Amino acid sequence: MSAHLPATDLVLLRPDRVIDGRGGVLEGATVVVRGQSIERVVPPDSEVAAGPAPADARVLELSGATLLPGLIDTHVHLDWYFDRNDRLRTEQSGDPVEVQVLHAVENAWRMLQAGVTTVQSLGSPLDRPVRDALKRGVLPGPRILTSLDAITAQTGGPDAIRAWVRRLHADGADVIKIFASASIRDGGSPTLSQEQLDAACGEARRLGLRATVHAHGPESARRAANAGCTTIEHGALLDRETLELLAENGVFYDPNIDLIFRNYFENERRYLGIGNYTAEGFAQMRQAQPRALATFRTALAVPGLQIVFGTDAVAGAHGRNVEELVYRIVEGGQQPHAAILSATSIAASSLGLDDRIGAIAAGLEADLLAVEGNPLEDASALLRPVMVMRAGMLVRSGL
Repeated sequence: MSAHLPATDLVLLRPDRVIDGRGGVLEGATVVVRGQSIERVVPPDSEVAAGPAPADARVLELSGATLLPGLIDTHVHLDWYFDRNDRLRTEQSGDPVEVQVLHAVENAWRMLQAGVTTVQSLGSPLDRPVRDALKRGVLPGPRILTSLDAITAQTGGPDAIRAWVRRLHADGADVIKIFASASIRDGGSPTLSQEQLDAACGEARRLGLRATVHAHGPESARRAANAGCTTIEHGALLDRETLELLAENGVFYDPNIDLIFRNYFENERRYLGIGNYTAEGFAQMRQAQPRALATFRTALAVPGLQIVFGTDAVAGAHGRNVEELVYRIVEGGQQPHAAILSATSIAASSLGLDDRIGAIAAGLEADLLAVEGNPLEDASALLRPVMVMRAGMLVRSGL
């Protein structure tokens, strides 16, 4: 069920509780939405919360549910899918661009239905038409930020890297994606020098762009932190000293510890034999998974480290994003409220969007998720969405 709520509409949301995304929990509060924005949050003893609704209001009774900000996944790959041969889509699949774009739209819809209202796709040129179409509001989907492409060792030296950053900026990239280490399937060793990272992140910063860095091991992550980059992606092999450096430098940390591995293992036959998806590569991932979990547990104990929620969702994982969040709580040992903050206000801050999304507060966009039960007591409640609202548009409702 979906329904667009015009800008003149007044909607009252009445859940059992509100987790506001900034550390607050309000029992029995009412959230007032007008058009695309949150107008106010009303305490339970107010006339609006306890009394009859205004005549022009639509009321959504969310009995038994918890309302929280729409979730933010800071690392997905929107255009990855399995082709008509049930294999990872590659150039050899022969799919025309329009087919690829439609699969990306499908992936976006799946994630929105799970309660993920903003995603950062790292990144493909195909993300742009999907991003722009969803931004027009004609099709329902999450807000999309994209890097459009990536910087790698093949990009060249510092001058070539700066030129590439400028080109991405001119093409409309929202963020710069940098590969500073090899894939975990290839050992995760550094691939960019300090000078190259200084050039990439420095030029991005000069242009007002963030820079997010694929870095598995300590050396590549340290170089990125010293270069003033925004976020470290993956970091499966980081040690405590490096994690402390990230905290000291204000670098966000985006660990991907469960869904990316599990999805690969579940779909091994669909990937095996493509690129570095070899038997040896899968063996490397199986060895890395427990290390990634151990690193995450270490990261939780580092004071001041800003951990964000990202899944590295690829083919087979879109729409399952929240499984990663639940795993972080159940197996990783993260406190439920801290996990929710990592996927709301902290993630929004890492994207430079904390003045627009990531919390339930007056003036922010009405990106909202209601789940059955109380996720502060039962993490699996996050897997039971009963309502999803994106900028005032009701895109999922079991009401």
